[in-house]
Amino acid sequence: MLDEEQSRLIIKKALELGINFFDTANVYSDGTSEEILGRALKDYANRDEMVLATKVYNRMHEGPNGAGLSRKAIMSEIDKSLKRLGTDYVDLYQIHRWDYHTPIEETMEALHDVVKAGKARYIGASAMYTWQFQKALYVAEKNGWTRFVSMQNHLNLIYREEEREMLPLCKEEKIGVIPYSPLASGRLTRDWTVSTHRSETDQIQKSKYDGTTEADHLVVERVAAIAGKHGVPRIHIALAWLLQKEPITAPIIGATKISHLEDAVGALSITLTAQEITFLEEPYTPHPIIGFN
Repeated sequence: MLDEEQSRLIIKKALELGINFFDTANVYSDGTSEEILGRALKDYANRDEMVLATKVYNRMHEGPNGAGLSRKAIMSEIDKSLKRLGTDYVDLYQIHRWDYHTPIEETMEALHDVVKAGKARYIGASAMYTWQFQKALYVAEKNGWTRFVSMQNHLNLIYREEEREMLPLCKEEKIGVIPYSPLASGRLTRDWTVSTHRSETDQIQKSKYDGTTEADHLVVERVAAIAGKHGVPRIHIALAWLLQKEPITAPIIGATKISHLEDAVGALSITLTAQEITFLEEPYTPHPIIGFN
């Protein structure tokens, strides 16, 4: 995590580089992320040109109504997020996970009412099974409610399970895909033998990838080989692969340094050949499903 001064520098640089989509969530740093982002965008950006996204679902306080996607939780959390962000509306309001304890009809109607109240322009979803996403789309269409326009899912060169069902559905339904963890928490961008503070202490990263390290090793080596061929950082190759895959709209990158942003934007200049894409994808083996809870 960065403090506000460091965060503002990165947000300002992102704007200078032409980035206009910012994704956060109510649960990130217990709301502090929304506050810092909101203040920075107010100072540096034209709100009408920004696409501001946040999320709801995770626990924000104790008690039965402190988490989830009930009508009560959604109506309460959208107002709190708007206050922290310092804006009258968000462009994209996303459900962070599937709520197994609330009927999807209740959730979709509440989200529809948020849109109709002018508090969100669009709604999106994140990290769920394809049958769940399809059910939500069906319920919305059946009742004339607002449909999801985006899916923020887990996708990168060493985790490609979303290609089996979610990506084909999104392509068919014209849903924008904004995958998170595009660099596999940095594993795609460094030598396999190099450890970092994050790789040693990030328990979420460990839970995602430690169980498949042997299978992933060859993929990472091939990223390095293609990067060497092009004479670019490995991040360019990992992101270029995503940017050329349908129906990806834009990967969600996390930046804690100015160089992270500059390296990510540099991926826009790379076009991989069909042979290079095959070379990168060939070693992949099926992985356990992760990230849905």
